[in-house]
Amino acid sequence: MQVPLWPTNVTLAKPDTGDHPEATGNGSPLVGGKMWHWASYVTRPTMTIYKPKGRDTGSTMMVLPGGGFYAVATDLEGTEICDWVLQQGITCVMLKYRTPQVWPEENGKQQRPKVVLGLEDAQRAMGLLRQRATTYKIDPHKIGVIGFSAGAYLVANMSNTDERTYPLADAADQQSPQPDFAIVAYTARMLDNSKGKNSLELQPWVKISPKAPPTLIIHAMNDPTDNVRQGMAYALALTDAGVPVDMRLYAKGGHAFGMRPTADPITKEWPGQVRQWLQNLGVL
Repeated sequence: MQVPLWPTNVTLAKPDTGDHPEATGNGSPLVGGKMWHWASYVTRPTMTIYKPKGRDTGSTMMVLPGGGFYAVATDLEGTEICDWVLQQGITCVMLKYRTPQVWPEENGKQQRPKVVLGLEDAQRAMGLLRQRATTYKIDPHKIGVIGFSAGAYLVANMSNTDERTYPLADAADQQSPQPDFAIVAYTARMLDNSKGKNSLELQPWVKISPKAPPTLIIHAMNDPTDNVRQGMAYALALTDAGVPVDMRLYAKGGHAFGMRPTADPITKEWPGQVRQWLQNLGVL
């Protein structure tokens, strides 16, 4: 069931493509020997809700795919994740958020946009899920998020703020936008790497809240795109704020492996690690 996030009469800030029509395509390189697919030029974001067949725990997992804020990796880090989530008896919600959004540079350093469109869409989706919990037959206090790469950054951002940058549209926007648990896979855009190789300071735009939910961080040590220190720095900052954090680090796996099995153990083992962590939390 695909649900629009915003009423049609709400004017949304457009992504950095103006009026370019929404498009889909194939991504490269191959992952697990298969193509992966993306959507971009998303101006009217949606969430697609999948309900488990058979056992239903009442818990929900919102999936935020990556794509570098240029696109949304709809199968590799979206529907394929939902297939596994459903097998756990958890409702899965895949977010197709507004993209592309270019992060500006100042003096050669990347900056966060003042308004992150994907964050607004994720917060809106969380509010809708909580407000419509009875309709969707879910527990409004067991709604977590999992994000990959750029989507993982959005998960971290969601976890640490209850402020919205958009005008409140309706009752859904009165609900808390923060997740009840969070899973961050090969996160991006959090580490301030200007301070030297082993500095674990966060970028100035990363705010940490003691009200952030329990968090699981997954990363490969040899990730060539987002250094493992990204996740390490975030984990330490959450710990300092009193937020419970688990980390699962593997030697190999690279970046953007999703849930497709390869020769690297992380690709086959991390879903089981997530399952155990959810059981420890009482979500399963």
